[in-house]
Amino acid sequence: MNTARNDHHEEPVEFIRLPEVKKLVGFGTTKIYEMASQGLFPKQVQLGARSVAWVKSEVLQWNSAKLAEARGQASDSSESK
Repeated sequence: MNTARNDHHEEPVEFIRLPEVKKLVGFGTTKIYEMASQGLFPKQVQLGARSVAWVKSEVLQWNSAKLAEARGQASDSSESK
């Protein structure tokens, strides 16, 4: 069985679709794709010919980094995206 794994915790990867990404970050479709293309947001993963999704843990990590930035706290992940 071929399952995607996260290198850090050996947990299964959970993919989420655009509507859930939009709910989690509060941005619209265009903004999400623009930020991803500029390296400012996690990039989508191609699942099929016309199907993409995002890795939920990456989106949540981005949220945490933005919160830390807004609160004036250092975040290791905010510079690496």
